[in-house]
Amino acid sequence: MLIRYEWRGAVDDAALDALHAEGFGRPATPARTTGPARTGDPARTGWRERLERHSLGWVCARADGSLAGFVNVAWGGGEHAFLLDTVVARRNRHEGVGARLVAVAAEEARGAGCAWLHVDFEERLRPFYLDACGFRETSAGLLAL
Repeated sequence: MLIRYEWRGAVDDAALDALHAEGFGRPATPARTTGPARTGDPARTGWRERLERHSLGWVCARADGSLAGFVNVAWGGGEHAFLLDTVVARRNRHEGVGARLVAVAAEEARGAGCAWLHVDFEERLRPFYLDACGFRETSAGLLAL
């Protein structure tokens, strides 16, 4: 199956929300309600709007027109970019889709002038990020809010 990768590809809120729900094992976000969205209210703000506001870019993987994977590249406008929400559809796992999503994200971040690409991950994802994607281990901190 041919997988196509798109930097800053078109994002369908419902399709991306469903992919995240499947990939991260949580219910899909309820449909947006009417009326103006409040800043910072993800249930009332669509994916595309959030991505445009906070991201350097994102990579969409498509198989036969369906969303097969996604990764978000957030940044603060300088040399550091951050991977968020890396997810691959269950039907497309173990085909190299995730590693290619990350590779495209890294290429595009480098092309935008970033010098560093950061990622936080759960222990079970260590082989993916360190071995398949080429990240090196560093010390980091995390504060639950």
